[in-house]
Amino acid sequence: MKRVLVVDDEPNIARVARDYLERAGFVVTVAPDGRAAIAAARAERPDLVVLDLGLPDTDGLDVARTLRKSSNVPLIILTARGEESDRIVGLELGADDYVTKPFSPKELVARVRAVLRRVDATAAGPSELIRAADLTLDVTRMRVRVGERDIELTSTEFTLLAALVREPGRVFTRAQLLDTLHGVAFESYERAIDTHVKNIRRKLEPDPRHPRYLLTVYGVGYRSIDA
Repeated sequence: MKRVLVVDDEPNIARVARDYLERAGFVVTVAPDGRAAIAAARAERPDLVVLDLGLPDTDGLDVARTLRKSSNVPLIILTARGEESDRIVGLELGADDYVTKPFSPKELVARVRAVLRRVDATAAGPSELIRAADLTLDVTRMRVRVGERDIELTSTEFTLLAALVREPGRVFTRAQLLDTLHGVAFESYERAIDTHVKNIRRKLEPDPRHPRYLLTVYGVGYRSIDA
């Protein structure tokens, strides 16, 4: 069974999230604050973390930063903050998705499943190497290399990059890339694609301001470098 760590200081919300996730077949641990979350993540090595941003002892974004220093565990931000900037910052820190409060427990379960499905599909797939110029993706191991340099990406970032590089030169709209991630193609989520691309460029490109590998097609979306 997959293990999910839910981090939320509101007992009712934590209970609802836990109950729905357990009914969906997950083993769930609940942490009420940032310190407990970091300790649980290190001790239990969950398959995914659902992280509230408004924690009593520390900002959830700081917890995300700490987790990302040592792990690429899939991360879904759960937040009541209405500002889009807060959600974008969470994605820039390496979150795979976000859900806003008040939320549908069924949507939360669906998003947890979608993120884990991406990870499982990559791990279980046949051995595959994708190459474009000096960029190499090892799909089975979720590894990326530029020349002799290894690049660490989250599962969502890797899935996006692989979709683009598999079809060099093809222009993808943001909605098409969301579909690749098995996301719900709400307009508000399309901004998340821009943030994930920004993260990939920051890690991948020699000069993110003048990208070589992931190119913007203004008014449409993105494409990868030709093979």
